[in-house]
Amino acid sequence: MAEQENTLSGLPEKPKRNRGLLIGIAVVVVVAIAAVVVLFATRGSDNAADGRTTVRIGTTEAGAEYWSTFRDLAAQQNIDLQVVSFSDYTQANPALSQSRIDLNLFQHLLFLTNYNVANNDTLTPIASTYIVPLSLYSRKHAGVADIPTGGTIAIPNDPTNQARALLVLQKANLIVLKGGGNVLSTPAEIDKDRSKVTVTPVDAAQTVASLPSVDGSIVNNNFALNGGLDPSKALFADNPADPSAEPYINAIVARAADKDNAVYAKVAQIYKDPRVAEKVKAESKNTAVLVDRPAADLTAIAARLADTIRASRS
Repeated sequence: MAEQENTLSGLPEKPKRNRGLLIGIAVVVVVAIAAVVVLFATRGSDNAADGRTTVRIGTTEAGAEYWSTFRDLAAQQNIDLQVVSFSDYTQANPALSQSRIDLNLFQHLLFLTNYNVANNDTLTPIASTYIVPLSLYSRKHAGVADIPTGGTIAIPNDPTNQARALLVLQKANLIVLKGGGNVLSTPAEIDKDRSKVTVTPVDAAQTVASLPSVDGSIVNNNFALNGGLDPSKALFADNPADPSAEPYINAIVARAADKDNAVYAKVAQIYKDPRVAEKVKAESKNTAVLVDRPAADLTAIAARLADTIRASRS
């Protein structure tokens, strides 16, 4: 190529000769491009021939120990899991929708459905994983009763976790929600005259960092573990085994077009291997409740939640 460039730069300014050389160079370029295409086609064939598939899976808990076992077991079935880490909850669904990843594993059904409705998207749960409690922590107080009247509690500010956090605080008798509250409650629904504390919404990733400056903080389990909190020391938590926890079933999620993808179904099945499940439970400090629900059930739950969300916005 360097010789061609040197030859071209030294051509005399005679149109006919320029045209001939340019045609010759064009032929060479076409041949070169064809060679590159063949090369990549051959590489693709080689990958297909060895039977291996790479699956990019996004998560906010890439540091969890179970990923090592998960990847090893997948590799034994010719699936190379490429774990893509996201620092907060708002990134992994757009990445999946834009095909920058193939699957994600970080969210519960309510969070997924709220994203789909808000963005007119169709991301689809293909397998259930677990439910974990949402817990109240404090660095200042040893129990719920010790939290003073007028105290401040930090809660996640994303809509679905915010509503769940408010329900947790209501169950802990720290606030009262007008009408009893629901999966879409907001701080505006707090009956201030009947509530013991006020709430401060913050980014979910900042709920642990907020602990020194508030009386308590509602922290999602993965952020609690990453922040060195011990779930057994939580002041209060909701009950993952309660039927009302159904919207908080976590799931492996794919694009709608890939909901029946055989490789992704295999990935989901590998996740349910007892060797992975044991580590998932251990990673959650034994707070996770493993869930095995058919994908059709998850889709039906999501559909009901979508109706509720849309009705609230009409």
